[in-house]
Amino acid sequence: MNTLLSKISPTATRLIRMDHSHAMTQFHKLEPGLSASVRQATVRQLCSALEIHAQLEEEVFYPALREAGIDSPQLERSVPEHDEMRELIARVRGLDEQPEAQQQALCELMRAVMHHVAEEETTLLPTAEQRLGERLGELGARMTERRLELAKPQAGQIAADMARASPGKAALVVAGTLAAGALLVGGMRRGRQKHHA
Repeated sequence: MNTLLSKISPTATRLIRMDHSHAMTQFHKLEPGLSASVRQATVRQLCSALEIHAQLEEEVFYPALREAGIDSPQLERSVPEHDEMRELIARVRGLDEQPEAQQQALCELMRAVMHHVAEEETTLLPTAEQRLGERLGELGARMTERRLELAKPQAGQIAADMARASPGKAALVVAGTLAAGALLVGGMRRGRQKHHA
């Protein structure tokens, strides 16, 4: 694990809460009267963020909870809820040319996300904080590294969508952050290759 990444990454539970907050912010940006290009960029950004978030939880966070002996109904429902969200995301994406139908699908997606967020934030995350303690920092760094890997193939589209959907300076900051993240992941890989050689 990259030392710099470990130092700058939030804990796993903080990262998850930040993702939840980001998703809700994106939903709220989708107000009536938004231009078609900004709306499409926001929808793409939201869908990509939700997919990456779900994959991070499934690959890193949920296995760590299970390893710690956490067995709860919320944890068991999490992956099926992610699968439902993925189906709704596919529907939302398929309705780009039908704004009214897409809006209805987005409302369904928002309800599903809100339900999932409420369960995680009221039960699962507090349990993780009690049981995993210090390990949450290491998990956060792993999740951050994996996020950068998952975002890298779509970094150009993500940056373009953020520039379209975010006002002025915010778009520049986000684009710079993505570029820095891509460089960081590239540097980590080169470091690992040298170490293993």
